[in-house]
Order: sequence, then C-alpha cells, then structure tokens
Amino acid sequence: MARHHDGFDIESFEAGRDLWHARIRRADATPVVIDGELFNALELGIAFADPDTAIAHAISHIDRFGRSYATAG
Repeated sequence: MARHHDGFDIESFEAGRDLWHARIRRADATPVVIDGELFNALELGIAFADPDTAIAHAISHIDRFGRSYATAG
C-alpha cells in the first residue's frame, strides 16, 4: 500500500506477521536531512496491526516533523 502526503511518499510494509511499518521518502527523490545526516528513506519502527494504521501514523509524523526535514545542499 502506498500513499502521497505533503511532498512525501509513504509505503506500508509487513515486517513480520501482522507487524506493519511505514517507510517515508521525499516525493522529489532528494534525501531527507536530519541533523546534517542524509537518509534516502525513514522507516517508522512502531509495529501496527494493519497497513492503514501504519500509513495514518506516518501522515501524523509528516505533519509534525516534515517541514523540519531540510533538503540536501
């Protein structure tokens, strides 16, 4: 399952039986910069029971922190 939100692509994936996580990438394919470190993607390490809840958590994460993720350069 994939979704787009506020300039980010969100993908849910199953890391184990009924353990859903979310991966966040910038839609423009530039790395996310956190404290000067570059990341191609962020994986939210909280396990959820279904993919929709993982996506909802990722959207909440983007709404809270997304603007602080500077672009490289």
